[in-house]
Amino acid sequence: MLTSTARAEPATPEQVSAPDGSHVLTITEGRSADMSVYSALMRKPVAVKVLRAPDDSIPAPTLYLLNGADGGVDRNWADATDVAEFFADKQVNIVIPFGGGGSYFTDWRTDDPALGRQRWATFLTRELPPLIDATLNTTGANAIAGISMAGTAVFQLALTAPGVYRAIGSYSGCVRTSDVRGQAVVNAVVASQQGNPANMWGPPSDPAWAANDPYLHAEKLRGTAIYVASGSGRPGPLDTPEGVRGDLLQLTYQLLFGAPLEAIANVCTRQLRDRLRELNIPATVDLRATGTHSWGYWQQDLHNSWPIFSAALNR
Repeated sequence: MLTSTARAEPATPEQVSAPDGSHVLTITEGRSADMSVYSALMRKPVAVKVLRAPDDSIPAPTLYLLNGADGGVDRNWADATDVAEFFADKQVNIVIPFGGGGSYFTDWRTDDPALGRQRWATFLTRELPPLIDATLNTTGANAIAGISMAGTAVFQLALTAPGVYRAIGSYSGCVRTSDVRGQAVVNAVVASQQGNPANMWGPPSDPAWAANDPYLHAEKLRGTAIYVASGSGRPGPLDTPEGVRGDLLQLTYQLLFGAPLEAIANVCTRQLRDRLRELNIPATVDLRATGTHSWGYWQQDLHNSWPIFSAALNR
């Protein structure tokens, strides 16, 4: 149990800790706050961006937003989208953790020479949420959404800790991880951050790959609100000079790399849609006719999925 004073106001950092040693190091004032949380299991501080609900005198639910393969180093929810403006009038706390590049936000079986100690599943299900609840004025209801690599991780987190997240959103993810295509995607993502996937789930033949494949365990997602989206990879309205506000370098990336990446995500999303239909598990699946693997579309996905999250968080 967390130790904090009974309060009408949020607790201060020095009041918030957990028996395992995880604790809030610092949090700044104001609606947009920078927070540092010490993870006892990873033995390091984790940077977290917090957007407090507009009325902090009323308990509010919490929406966690996970960044992609680089953990938010390059672009992230806070600086690449209108998240602050979109949620300015919505009674919800927004929490954006930073770090975990190439980790799939899971607990690795062994420390990696390049990526170090990765215990993100425990951090995101057992360490961080109780600390957020003790620091902010929350209702205890949570939802989580993520892009690309994190679009896989949100399903894994829901399976790891049932009930922690009432709703999950996956934008341009590839949820099936243990078949040949899925393993190739995972290997490419982890290698892009210089990590070794064998330190995560072992060699390709290891049962841990199947154990961490949400596609194979989708039945256990029943009762969780699900939103899944991807584009087709064909250039769309945000893959033009106007769509990237004249940033031709960004446009080049979207067309050369974002297009094929999204085409893969589209195949994965169709597989997941069919699997959920087979199991008769309700889900909203948005397969856009166009669109690349890029932030402008993920911003739209967040907007489109918010009604589903809101309904789950306030039920």
